[in-house]
Amino acid sequence: MTEQNRAPLPHDFHPEVPAFTVVSEDLAPGAELGGAQVQSGGNTSPQLRWEGFPAGTKSFAVTCFDPDAPTGSGFWHWVLFDLPVSVTELPAGAGGGKFEGLPAGAVHVRNDYGTKDFGGAAPPAGERHRYVFTVYAVDQEKLGPDADVSPAVVGFNLRFHTLGRAQLVGEYGSAAG
Repeated sequence: MTEQNRAPLPHDFHPEVPAFTVVSEDLAPGAELGGAQVQSGGNTSPQLRWEGFPAGTKSFAVTCFDPDAPTGSGFWHWVLFDLPVSVTELPAGAGGGKFEGLPAGAVHVRNDYGTKDFGGAAPPAGERHRYVFTVYAVDQEKLGPDADVSPAVVGFNLRFHTLGRAQLVGEYGSAAG
């Protein structure tokens, strides 16, 4: 996938909201995903920590989306919501199937692999994709959907309940040849 053929980032189509900061011990902005965040290498969600979110935030949602997937609609790697406002950090692996490090009441919906956890990067051979990790500051304690909805339904609800957004974009794959 060449630079000109890359899809827009997902938030290019959302209403503008204030930005805040998300950082990771496992990923630097624009850097290569570590082996742990790759499907064949560990399938481990990265450590994330955020700050500077807007007043009035009542909960958070965290997603990972690949806008460059050859699907016509991108690819959801992780969708988590209803994190209490007191939670401003997730340890590495919190998106795993055992949900270690997640507070009670946090909700995972299925990713595009069909599992309710973090699914690591696995772009087609010869393609380099971006992985957009986003933390959403949400204006209500419970977003509304349950764990059986699609990522699109969560995204629809986030569109109307996001007070602020922080994102960290990593890349993975080989250059198109």
